[in-house]
Amino acid sequence: MWNVAFAEIRKLRRPTLFFGTMGAVVFFSALFSSLLFLLIDSPQGNSDRGRMVGREVLGLATGGVQGFSSVGGFLGIIALCVFAAQTAQEYTYGTLRNLLVRQPGRLRILLGKFIAMKLFALVMIVLSAVVSIGASVILAPGAKVTTDLWFGSDGRHAIFTTFINVVISVIGFGTIGMVLGLLLRSPISAISLGVLWLLIVENLLIAVKNSWEQWLPGAQLTAIASGGSATGRSAGIDYSHALLVGGIYVAVGAAIASFLFVRRDVAN
Repeated sequence: MWNVAFAEIRKLRRPTLFFGTMGAVVFFSALFSSLLFLLIDSPQGNSDRGRMVGREVLGLATGGVQGFSSVGGFLGIIALCVFAAQTAQEYTYGTLRNLLVRQPGRLRILLGKFIAMKLFALVMIVLSAVVSIGASVILAPGAKVTTDLWFGSDGRHAIFTTFINVVISVIGFGTIGMVLGLLLRSPISAISLGVLWLLIVENLLIAVKNSWEQWLPGAQLTAIASGGSATGRSAGIDYSHALLVGGIYVAVGAAIASFLFVRRDVAN
């Protein structure tokens, strides 16, 4: 299992994949955090979906991680794409047969790849946290936002809590990407379906009926990253509800995909 994980880490360290992914993480993290402060007086809002986050809110102990929690959903989409591509390409390139020659235990291969991709996602999240909080500290004085509470005891607790929430959310998105990769066995199909559902289909369904936001998988995982705050057009999603429903989606999908991975032929 650990040999599989180390081998997968070598693949994830490829410059085109690693630096391209981390560049996207830095860009979105800096963008989301910057807009909170640069558009603080804009009537169109300064947060996702046109929400307004005022100076009073940004001046609280949780103000320093507002941008970090907002970017959690986009980090999840990036993780979904990476997990899906790295899983499905074993079928596309026919390398799964070679892996099974060295390690015939299919579940060990699956678990090793999952561990490696979780470590990759953790690096993404740490980098995002540093960039988001750093951008917030730099831009806060210009927006006349006080940062006195950001790094006190409550502020440190908020940073830790938000970090854990984003980790849970991103790993959940990544697991769904891995499930899609195993089910569809094509990187393009898995990524296209995942991104299409999360960015377009779910938003259309929520626009048609607000109550559906309480039951759609992407909405649950995004709500976990933001600590259960409002994420759409309805009143919002309770954190415990998002954790339960999102966990069910991820667990059921992972169980089905693992069963098929063990039982199906390795050919695409």
